[in-house]
Amino acid sequence: MNDTPNLLKKLMEYGKSDIYPFHMPGHKRQYKGSFAVDFPNPFSIDITEIDGFDNLHHPEGILKESMEWASRIYGSCRTYYLINGSSSGILSAISGTVSRGGTILMSRNCHKSAFHGVFLNQLRAEYIYPQIIQSFGIQGGLLPEKIEEMLMNHPEIEAVFVVSPTYDGIVSDIKAIAKVVHRFRLPLIVDEAHGAHFSFGRRGEFPVSALELGADVVIQSLHKTLPSFTQTSVMHVREGYVDMGRLDRYVHMYQSSSPSYVLMAGIEGCIRYMAGEGLEQMKLFSCKIDEVRKVLSGLKHLRLLTDQEKGMYGIYDMDRSKIVISTRGTGKSGAWLDDRLRKEYHLEMEMCGSDYVTAITTLADTQEGLIRLCNALLHIDSGLSTDKDFEGENPLFQELERTPECRMTIAQAMDESRRRVAIPDGEGMVSAEFVYVYPPGIPIVVPGEVLNKESIGLIMKYKELGLAVQGMEDEDSREIYVVDVTEPDGR
Repeated sequence: MNDTPNLLKKLMEYGKSDIYPFHMPGHKRQYKGSFAVDFPNPFSIDITEIDGFDNLHHPEGILKESMEWASRIYGSCRTYYLINGSSSGILSAISGTVSRGGTILMSRNCHKSAFHGVFLNQLRAEYIYPQIIQSFGIQGGLLPEKIEEMLMNHPEIEAVFVVSPTYDGIVSDIKAIAKVVHRFRLPLIVDEAHGAHFSFGRRGEFPVSALELGADVVIQSLHKTLPSFTQTSVMHVREGYVDMGRLDRYVHMYQSSSPSYVLMAGIEGCIRYMAGEGLEQMKLFSCKIDEVRKVLSGLKHLRLLTDQEKGMYGIYDMDRSKIVISTRGTGKSGAWLDDRLRKEYHLEMEMCGSDYVTAITTLADTQEGLIRLCNALLHIDSGLSTDKDFEGENPLFQELERTPECRMTIAQAMDESRRRVAIPDGEGMVSAEFVYVYPPGIPIVVPGEVLNKESIGLIMKYKELGLAVQGMEDEDSREIYVVDVTEPDGR
């Protein structure tokens, strides 16, 4: 049948096109690069747990040796290979550090997998809110003093979970946060999914990894910023504040019972490359980023997020490899810029927000690709103008410091009887679903929270801008499930 879907064919056609990826995975499809030169046809090494090749769920041989070797490379007490992506590490870390029905303190800008961990373990979540970079309308860092305040006011908290760096490369003061959390004798979990390259960058060129700064559990997505296959991640653990045995049990629950040897070999190969030749490549990559940023400093109307914001809005450091371009003041949306870069210049960004786009660059990026990005942005910029009517604060970004009213835990809301209503009609009702823009998958609304005028307006505006509003069962994102609670007066 000629109309039969053929994913492989479409992927091969896409791979041969001139569309350049400024998105993950970090290998950027450069399979002829030095990091992949010795990797064979994956079919030739795709096996199961046969004699001599160990078992990821009970490692005693080569996999045990490999993960112990990786642990020495990173300086952890234990390093796990994750073939279900960072999500499996996040779920394991939450399940392994907080008792069922307990309380966790987590940054509100966590990935959806962290909220899934809260649901699966029927936890109560207290939130710490990132600051807002007002001039860009994106999330900044987390303040250690705010975390300390929350821990003092909520002695029932059993673990702290934060995201650093953010999707846009914003790094919080993890060293200070770790000191605060450890004073309360609690474990600090850091979602460093977008900072896997930190462990191999020289200080001053890239931020320091949370593992070196005192975090107890650090999850990194190799595939996001390093030359590794999609789904490949690692989880590093330090002894002291973590029940290692309990965490180990959960890792095996959340990982596939048929782990891919292709992916595990990819993890090991990536780490070996980065600990060797990759160190020199990171230096060269840093120089390339410097040149890109120098060129983009010539933008007149579009704006590049720079390290001038460091020291403000909770920003301790910034990952220069994330190229964040704001359209604010031009009258254009992030979706407009994202679409134009794709259609006219064949450049695919990682994500777009209401008035900005984010490009992920890695050591696998080619000079040609980086030049194309610079030329495209400069050309688009030359056709824009700055309109004072569009300057000032962006009313679209979520006011994260305004704590939403929460009437139920996530688990309670998702397990209650429910009914579907049009989103604009849901004001005052308790949401039974998540609502988020994907990527990055950070919830606007969490089950158990009351839908208010601001959150509904934000959802509708994001839809109007053409952003991918997801999380709801309604594929058209027009209706949302709310908790079906009958009031005493019969409403």
